[in-house]
Amino acid sequence: MSELTQSSAPRRFIGGQLLGSSQLMLGVILAVLCIAISIAAPQFYSEANIIAILRQCALVLIVASGMTMLIITAEVDLSVGASLAFVGCIGMAVLNSTHSLTLGLLAALAFSGAVGLFNGLVVTSLKVNSLIATIGTMMMLQGGVYLFTREAVQNHHRLAGFTDLGAGYIGAIPLPVVVAAVIFALAAATLRFTTLGRYLYAVGANERAVRLSGVRSQRLKLFAFVVTGLCVGVAGMILSSLMNAGQPTAGRGFELTVIAAVILGGTSLLGGRGSLLGTLLGVLVLKVIDNGIIILGWNQDLQMVVPGIVIILATYLDIVRNRANVG
Repeated sequence: MSELTQSSAPRRFIGGQLLGSSQLMLGVILAVLCIAISIAAPQFYSEANIIAILRQCALVLIVASGMTMLIITAEVDLSVGASLAFVGCIGMAVLNSTHSLTLGLLAALAFSGAVGLFNGLVVTSLKVNSLIATIGTMMMLQGGVYLFTREAVQNHHRLAGFTDLGAGYIGAIPLPVVVAAVIFALAAATLRFTTLGRYLYAVGANERAVRLSGVRSQRLKLFAFVVTGLCVGVAGMILSSLMNAGQPTAGRGFELTVIAAVILGGTSLLGGRGSLLGTLLGVLVLKVIDNGIIILGWNQDLQMVVPGIVIILATYLDIVRNRANVG
């Protein structure tokens, strides 16, 4: 256990300092973006626009909360976008056939959790690199959803509770935002205050030391994959509610936005370092940029270009952080 403590503590201390500075920088960038866009388009601060931004952020933040935990263990899941679309189709199909919101939600969570479990077993048992493994899963899901349905699964049940998943409110706060806040808080508390969270950081920082300490690192990674999958299930049902249909193409590019937000927030692709506060700021920055592109009337294809640029820049910053850690 001493080796685990000695190997991971220095890295986390220095990483914490760097994370703090990166979060401050993200906060400044977010403030500048908000001011600049509001000057060019005063409707940016309208109630309807703010609610739209919050709903968009909620979907990404739900999955990014799980993805942050996964990337901290030095793994990644590129199948979340394809799974998101499949989940919506399955959930809607079950709702149509049973007229039960509970069964629809359970079916969606069971499917998405199974996808996460499958990814985790491929990585931990078959020793396939997570990047390659989840690309394979992504391709299977993208094809599989068209075997399941050739077109969008329309809403034939008209359940009010399902509509409320995406469009409902608790007080003045949209329900998706409340759900995202709860998941975010649970994930943040797990990482910051529990032994499980400390081990997730440790397995990403030095997996060999974790194994030598008697902890089964593969189970920790499997846990992170399943949690990410379950988060996709929640987000997928909210998205299908917002669209009032299960769309086979709904998740295209979603995985890039999620991963870009996590990396932009300071979580290292090499594992062992990251924070959910940084992820939250990363989500806000990306979605404010997306919203700005729309209300300023720019070409909306830029919404796909921005995450690509962010991934490259954030990965470079990650390399700089790691060099500082080594130094």
